[in-house]
Amino acid sequence: MQNSYTCTMILNQIELKSANNQKQLAVLIDPDKGQPEHLAKIAAIANEAKVDLFFIGGSLMVGDEMEKTIETIKRLSDIPVVLFPGSPSQVCNKADGILLLSLISGRNADLLIGQQIIAAPAIKKSGLEVLPTGYMLIDGGRPTTASYISATQPIPANKPEIAAVTAMTGEMMGLKLMYADAGSGADHPVSAKTIAAIKKVTSCPLIIGGGMRSAKDVANAYLAGADIAVVGNAFEDHPDLLFEIAETRYIKT
Repeated sequence: MQNSYTCTMILNQIELKSANNQKQLAVLIDPDKGQPEHLAKIAAIANEAKVDLFFIGGSLMVGDEMEKTIETIKRLSDIPVVLFPGSPSQVCNKADGILLLSLISGRNADLLIGQQIIAAPAIKKSGLEVLPTGYMLIDGGRPTTASYISATQPIPANKPEIAAVTAMTGEMMGLKLMYADAGSGADHPVSAKTIAAIKKVTSCPLIIGGGMRSAKDVANAYLAGADIAVVGNAFEDHPDLLFEIAETRYIKT
């Protein structure tokens, strides 16, 4: 199916919806788990639930299914596909855009700028829309793949002021989106206090992911100030849960 977004539209649409207080929902797909029948069901439900974005990628990929996963999703849906890369090897020109992640919560220079330098020529050549994103790992109660692979400590869950100042700095440096992530498999999601603290000191759209397993978790994130909620593991075993989660976008904040 032909995607209706042009090369400069994804970020514009995110910012416009955020400015109008329209909550957005992104479905995170791990290409390693992208069996065709599973992807077909996810695409069908996402279409019906009017999901805003697909995020494709992860901190660690052991297979080579990225391109095939994107092609399958795009064949079945007009929803924009945005790469959520864990490494330069995950750049794929079949997608519509890429979250150019700068890990501003850690002190690993390789993930602050080094890996981005390696990926830049391929991203430039790909024609993907680039979404400059400040990425912050927040402690979700257990070590995650993201914290292990990045060799960084997450921001403590009980220190919302650190997350807020980190996000503030990232925005001052010109990053267009902020992404606070408790990580896949987290015991608990990013807290309402942390979300509210970040939102209070920044004006760019705020993405929240990790540890949200129910519609209530997602609703709490929206109520605290999240502009985009990202869900993945929550509906892998129960895809129909996505309908209930999608409805939380319409709560009054």
